[in-house]
Amino acid sequence: MSPSTKPTRYAAQAWVKDNLLLIATLSGVFMGVVLGVSIRPYRPDETTKLLIAYPGELFMRLLKLMIVPLVIASLVTGSASLNARMNGKIAMRTVVYFVLTSLLNAVLGILLVVAIHPGDPSMRSAIQQSDQSRRANIMDGLLDLGRNVFPDNLFQASFEQTQTIYKPVEGANLTEALLQRSVEYRPGTNTLGIIFFCIVFGTVLGTLGEKARNVIQFFSVIDEVVMKMVSGIMWCSPLGIASIICGKMLAVNNLGLIMEQLGLFIGTVVVGVFIYQLIIMQLIYLAVVRKNPWPFFWEMREAWLTVFATASTAATLPISLKCVEEKAKVDRRVSRFVLPIGATVNMDGTALFVSVASIFIAQMNNMTLNIGNLVTVALTATAASVASASVPSAALVLMVVVLQAIEAPIPDVSLLFAVDWLVDRFRSTNNCIGDCYTAAIVAHLSRAELSDLRSDTTSDAPDAVSIEDGEQSPLDKPKVNGPAKVEVVQEKQGGAPLANGFDM
Repeated sequence: MSPSTKPTRYAAQAWVKDNLLLIATLSGVFMGVVLGVSIRPYRPDETTKLLIAYPGELFMRLLKLMIVPLVIASLVTGSASLNARMNGKIAMRTVVYFVLTSLLNAVLGILLVVAIHPGDPSMRSAIQQSDQSRRANIMDGLLDLGRNVFPDNLFQASFEQTQTIYKPVEGANLTEALLQRSVEYRPGTNTLGIIFFCIVFGTVLGTLGEKARNVIQFFSVIDEVVMKMVSGIMWCSPLGIASIICGKMLAVNNLGLIMEQLGLFIGTVVVGVFIYQLIIMQLIYLAVVRKNPWPFFWEMREAWLTVFATASTAATLPISLKCVEEKAKVDRRVSRFVLPIGATVNMDGTALFVSVASIFIAQMNNMTLNIGNLVTVALTATAASVASASVPSAALVLMVVVLQAIEAPIPDVSLLFAVDWLVDRFRSTNNCIGDCYTAAIVAHLSRAELSDLRSDTTSDAPDAVSIEDGEQSPLDKPKVNGPAKVEVVQEKQGGAPLANGFDM
């Protein structure tokens, strides 16, 4: 072998080693599609489908198991590293950015669905329809949002959420269909309530100085442990992701007919997703950060593939944190604050999907929408996306709200159930990558305050926590006064690791 080929070979080996997890994730997606297409002609029974999807179910359960401890640890350590004023500024910039991008996605979806016009009245009779519907309105969503942000029991918030439902009035004539509003709890983690508590807890904790050192160190170690556990779980991604995608493909009946009837609708949503990600998002990054956005986008590739495979921004949160902090070098104090919030609140892709789907249903019913109706769709989708931040399967709730606003048939929502499993994967990539870009943009907008905070922390408050790009927290550094200094020197001579007990 000539000397000139050795560097090329070593570079290729280094690239494969650095991107091994990405290759494994991509192989899982590819295997899932191939297996799904190959097995469908044999028409497997329900037991076989269940067994095929079972490894994917376990993989998703493991990822979701990490969400609550990761959110708690990352938010407490992140907010403790900032003062109350800085936390408020970052939170305000994050929420404003999320609302504006959701509105932008809703407008983009409207422009595309009006231009492409995927809806055809003849399709309505060709697609199977169910009578599933759900009563919903924006006011109930906003009230539930407040109830979930301020939970009355933190431990209950770990497994239940507040939701407004409508029940028939007892003793009323059933033909009158009188419904009574009722606020109840339903299963599901109240992530918004946990986020609020952790931000307040971490902010107050950061003001206590030396007394809070051990507590902050405790949460910092938990954060490290959870991230290492997630890294181990992700090595199961080829099997888990292949099982998820293959199981979803086998669960859909008449896949060919559905793709033929709704292919143009799916194409409209996918085109909107890629226009936003590849053009609009890059222009926003370029305008604000004043840097080439493509290197940053390339560093998010692992998070993009993971969220596409799992269709869950929350389950992808550990991978997003890793990409943003370790690869894109965004300030950890911001990413640990923004990403957990974005995984719950940001619904860019959902706002785009709901706008397209609502007008698509109107087109199938041969409804004519004027400019006022289109503005109503954009504003309602944006407002409802914020109000439904804590609602699982939020796209269904949002579509009901928007269809009510334009007086379109609500039961027609069920027409899109058959393709939601596929479209959900694309719109989830908008949510996840949007969170990552938000962290980078907010970090850039907050760079002056973060720099001043670091200076103040160094000069005036040496005991405060300051965690920056790849830097070790002052809480992680051993104190070297008196006898402890000799102890540290002896450890260094023995070659023992000193960083929190981890081999960094």
